[in-house]
Amino acid sequence: MTTLLIQDAHCVATQDTHRRELRNTSIFIRDQRIAFIGPSAELPAEAWQADETIRAQGMLVTPGLVNTHHHMYQSLTRAVASVQNAELFGWLRGLYPLWAGLTPEMVQVSTQVAMAELLLSGCTTSSDHLYMYPNGVRLDDSIDAAHTIGMRFVATRGSMSVGQSQGGLPPDALVEAEDFILKDSQRVIEQHHDASFGAMVQVAVAPCSPFSVSRDLMRHSAELARNYGVRLHTHLAENDHDLAYSRVKFGCTPTQYAQDLGWLGDDVWHAHCVKLDDEGIRLFAASGTGVAHCPCSNMRLASGIAPIRRMLDAGVAVGLGVDGSASNDAAHLVNEARQALLLARVGRAMQAPEVRDGRSFFGCDLGPAEMTARDALDLATRGGARVLGRPDIGHLAVGMCADLALYDLNTLGFAGAAVHDPVGALLLCSSASTRYTIVNGRVVVRDGQLATLDLGPLLERHNQLARQLMQGS
Repeated sequence: MTTLLIQDAHCVATQDTHRRELRNTSIFIRDQRIAFIGPSAELPAEAWQADETIRAQGMLVTPGLVNTHHHMYQSLTRAVASVQNAELFGWLRGLYPLWAGLTPEMVQVSTQVAMAELLLSGCTTSSDHLYMYPNGVRLDDSIDAAHTIGMRFVATRGSMSVGQSQGGLPPDALVEAEDFILKDSQRVIEQHHDASFGAMVQVAVAPCSPFSVSRDLMRHSAELARNYGVRLHTHLAENDHDLAYSRVKFGCTPTQYAQDLGWLGDDVWHAHCVKLDDEGIRLFAASGTGVAHCPCSNMRLASGIAPIRRMLDAGVAVGLGVDGSASNDAAHLVNEARQALLLARVGRAMQAPEVRDGRSFFGCDLGPAEMTARDALDLATRGGARVLGRPDIGHLAVGMCADLALYDLNTLGFAGAAVHDPVGALLLCSSASTRYTIVNGRVVVRDGQLATLDLGPLLERHNQLARQLMQGS
């Protein structure tokens, strides 16, 4: 039995159904589960003999953050000059030739770098969408990396099967045969997927996008996933070109395309959905289909502003995703939540009626309440857990998995703010890194440093591989 005591935190944002925020609160962890939350005076006797005690005075504790969409291998191609000003399709065309040089080591190292960045921001659970497998790359490479660094992981077996010669976007050299895709998806599910409470590794099936896979692969992937009881993931309605492709190639909207192929349901989540229309929002809400909102990437690629407030008001499950490290170009989940907050407010203001006179000017509200700080934190925690189908993470309560992020409020970025509202400060001030990150009861970030790997040699090797990848193009 392992035990951990977090003693006398200044504030604990539980993110439970009532969004309770508890002051001067302790948390006792026993065997990877939360066993107690409350005042120190009420701690069970065993807590005072815990294997480790973290004195959390002056700290804000939140549930471990949840990242619902990523392409971790892309950390090797961040800020590539030739695609810095490209929209989605041009950006992909510019990077496909680089990614064709990926090796198993590159995937392993880049995955650990991406996960290190996430863990240091307070993210404890992440999905990853790996959809190309050149040069012997396998999904197992990502899973091995997650095990080593200690992150809770939802690995998605992505795929591309329609190359340029068949009217798709990717080069023919990067697509796979559909029979092999389905067979390998079955293999990784059988070998790695854990359906139990508190699972550290789960697998989802994830054909890449309407412009890179066939309708048959979408249907068969859905059948395979449901036979095994695993989730489904893809990109949908990301920008205007994506929308136009669906209309020209399939004669329907992206949502109608998804509905026809069996890709709506509470076991499905789609990335982006920037161009989801009113019908799509209604269908997503009615079916329980989830959305991975990626505000930084959507801004970086000029894709647009997703209608997140309308989705939430309709009952759609929405979480956050940092998206690929080459289209963000970061993996800091607190920053992603902050951007979701700010972008929603800008989007609302752009839709507000014109101010016509002094009376309306002084009385109008152009949208700050469109997204509150606590709404944004909910997207990053409870919302992400719902999108990934994980009732065991995303909020803090007795019996939940012990995934927590601890932020030191006595730092420069919180000066003058944490004394007023520590939770609001986390989302409104400079995006903080954690003092401690705890995954499954294990401290993986300690005193602001990664505790499971030596970050210096990892970054050195990562940069060597990034140069190698560029030179090989």
